[in-house]
Amino acid sequence: MDMQRRHGPVRLVAIDMDGTLLNPAHQLTPRVKQAIAAARAQGVRIVLASGRPVSGLAPFLAELGLEGEQDYCIACNGALVQNIGTGQRVVEFPLSFDDFLFCERVARELGIHFQALDGRRMYTPNQDISIYTVADSHLSQVPLSYRRVEDMDRSMQFIKLMMVDAPEVLDAAIARLPAVLTDRFAVLKSAPFFLEVFDHRAGKGPGLQRLAEHLGVDRAEVMALGDQENDLTMLQFAGTSVAMGNAIAAVKQAARFETASNAEDGVALAIERFVLQAP
Repeated sequence: MDMQRRHGPVRLVAIDMDGTLLNPAHQLTPRVKQAIAAARAQGVRIVLASGRPVSGLAPFLAELGLEGEQDYCIACNGALVQNIGTGQRVVEFPLSFDDFLFCERVARELGIHFQALDGRRMYTPNQDISIYTVADSHLSQVPLSYRRVEDMDRSMQFIKLMMVDAPEVLDAAIARLPAVLTDRFAVLKSAPFFLEVFDHRAGKGPGLQRLAEHLGVDRAEVMALGDQENDLTMLQFAGTSVAMGNAIAAVKQAARFETASNAEDGVALAIERFVLQAP
């Protein structure tokens, strides 16, 4: 585990959720909670950065006490950056109904499942609903509805569109993604069974950059931790970038440091080393 000390204080810590902050049982461990509380006591901002919508972050924001007007979160892979206490949105990049129609058609042609989130509800046009869609609805804390495309309201906007399936099925489809899709949208895997589609201007890195600017925090004072492809831009922006021990190879290559896995309190170890032991 490379945990060599960097120079300069950390004022903001951006932490991915699934596979990073949460252990494999999707829980916050006592040591992680203790490290975050200690960092906050030193005046360090803790920002949860996730592919999940705000509703999927809410239980953990509450558990960590991150519910005030000084607290922010990065949701939907940076398509939404929001003040938790006031609801003010620093960044918002919704997708249109035309975007929904386009991506749904691509998913159908590739033979994979598709889902869309409008901030209040998750929709799938798949009559045989994917187990991964059901699981994501549960994790995101949003109700799930089956809707035929022709029955949906054309005035709807979406905060996230996703192609979901078993990893081997999804990977085979990704290899066949049409260039017109990847030209029009940013497309990233957030888990072996989730392919997220969002506005090119969004992303955890751009969202973190905008938030840091909003708060007057220099990138050299930012630390970021992650494990998946959708964390790469956030790690590339942060002055202190930390890959989890369970991270994919690309994340470990991009990060300056590596900590233990999410099953071994890796987030706590990194905060203890780079924030709490800072001179």
